[in-house]
Amino acid sequence: MASSGQSSVGEKFDEFEPDQTFTNDDLKPTTPSQRNFHWWEMASLWIGLVVGIPSYYMAGSLVDLGMAWWQGIATVVVANMILLVPLVLTGHPGTKYGISFPVLARSCFGIRGAHVPTLLRALVGCGWYGIESWIGGEAIFLLLPNSIKQSSFSQLLPWLGTSPLEFACFIAFWSVQLAVVWKGMEGIRDLEKYSAPILIILTSILLIWAYVKANGLGHMLSLSSRLSSPEFWSLFFPSLTANISFWATIALNIPDFTRFAKTQRDQIIGQAGLPIFMGAFTFVGLAVTSSTTVIFGQVISNPIQLLGRIGGFTTTILAILGISLATITTNIAANVVAPANALVNLSPSLFTFRRGALLTALLGIAFQPWRLLKSSESFVYTWLVGYSALLGPIGGIVLADYYLIHQTDLSIKDLYSSSPGGAYYYCGGFNLAAMAALVIGILPVIPGFLQKVGILSSVSDVFVVIYNNAWFFSFFSAEAGSLSSSSTPELEHQTHPRSVVPGQSTPQYFWCTPAPKVPDNLGRITPPATEAPSEISWCHLSGGFSQPASIQVPSHLFFQSATFYQLSPLTPENYPRKSSRFQQTAPKSKHKVPNPNQ
Repeated sequence: MASSGQSSVGEKFDEFEPDQTFTNDDLKPTTPSQRNFHWWEMASLWIGLVVGIPSYYMAGSLVDLGMAWWQGIATVVVANMILLVPLVLTGHPGTKYGISFPVLARSCFGIRGAHVPTLLRALVGCGWYGIESWIGGEAIFLLLPNSIKQSSFSQLLPWLGTSPLEFACFIAFWSVQLAVVWKGMEGIRDLEKYSAPILIILTSILLIWAYVKANGLGHMLSLSSRLSSPEFWSLFFPSLTANISFWATIALNIPDFTRFAKTQRDQIIGQAGLPIFMGAFTFVGLAVTSSTTVIFGQVISNPIQLLGRIGGFTTTILAILGISLATITTNIAANVVAPANALVNLSPSLFTFRRGALLTALLGIAFQPWRLLKSSESFVYTWLVGYSALLGPIGGIVLADYYLIHQTDLSIKDLYSSSPGGAYYYCGGFNLAAMAALVIGILPVIPGFLQKVGILSSVSDVFVVIYNNAWFFSFFSAEAGSLSSSSTPELEHQTHPRSVVPGQSTPQYFWCTPAPKVPDNLGRITPPATEAPSEISWCHLSGGFSQPASIQVPSHLFFQSATFYQLSPLTPENYPRKSSRFQQTAPKSKHKVPNPNQ
């Protein structure tokens, strides 16, 4: 087994020839020299991610929707404590094996099936890239003189949904970010590392301003909820889901960052600060938003609009610096890395990280982010809750596969191999069990989403509840579906040679005789007539065990894995341990499995 900090798998990446259609320099496992993220750099990454306009806007939206300040903070902290669990668990294979999320997805979805979850994650990232770029464009718009902002270029174009001037500012900020992206992961690391203290200072200045102008925070602390108890709980669960889905994107592709961590300790400690950072920044967002009712007589949850109301040259300069820095640090780390890596994984020969980042930026425009940010309800209920139905099931499947099915033991060689005998080839490169589980997680959420966006006028209350808890429902239902459809007994040693039965796409796992022939066209395995087996070996077929004289693979095993094991004679080294499901099911056989350890 690998150590907790570094990859120590049996085969080194340079000891085999990877399939060139599944690898390039951006997809290869990180080398020891590339693993230079200490825990404080992982923490700086999260500070850069958290201190941003969307996080502030999320906090303000909870007040705008009727929550008291303490209810808003509690909702955010609880959500991020829940999310910290999949963050750390999903980050483990990144540090252990040095692999990115697209490569990790190959182990559970198949060498080709991995394109499905990575492209879904990329799609959400493109949408977020557009949203963050729009926020940065608003900061540029804020800097412009009033004479320009009041010109005809600021008039709304109905077909576009915004004004030409605001759209031009959006494109300008969109372009500036590409300069940082072009420097790759090193440029991103340096940006996050040095921006974190600046962002903390600027956030503190904003809080102090609100404190002075509102004559303290007494007004915020005295504000009660505008919601009755039933109304609060009907808002709490979708808000909890929205806060979880807020970082559910990173919870999926966190291996893209933890693959650069020096040890597991660094990635765990570095990420442990997320609930603290989010809680603290939420307090700032709620405090400042609440103070606007005293200062301006109305709730202003959008920080861009707030800074525009404050005015003043110094305020404007600090606002532009803070908003630009906060937006770029969040946008590039959270919304460029995953889509770019997904595109590289899709076609390593066509895409590099830079090319993938450029296409991500272009797709971000197509999302028309100015429409998504038109109200708190559309931002929270439609965007955040909506895409959680896509990311939740992927996270459940990945964790179930890595920890419960593969037990953290992956074959690096097979992650980069398109051979039909590879561990992750499954059925033509697709794991049908994972695909079915993905559908199980997504389908029940669709009616509620269609009702929320206005396509359906009404749906059953059951679908409303499912949609309001979309991340939880899709995560656990897909995880359960993945485990139930992949219930084939596994050995703990999963690096033995494997073969695929010709003409069959759904064979079961086997424990074969020491020297079996290659399976024939009917899927039969017959021991050599001239060579008696030195040990009794076993075949698991539809829940029973038998001596493998002639074995026919049943066609009804639709969701079973598409490979089977060929094992050498039973020895103390390869004999299943007592914790193995092989041991638990073996007593059902009328034969006794010989134990070479006795």
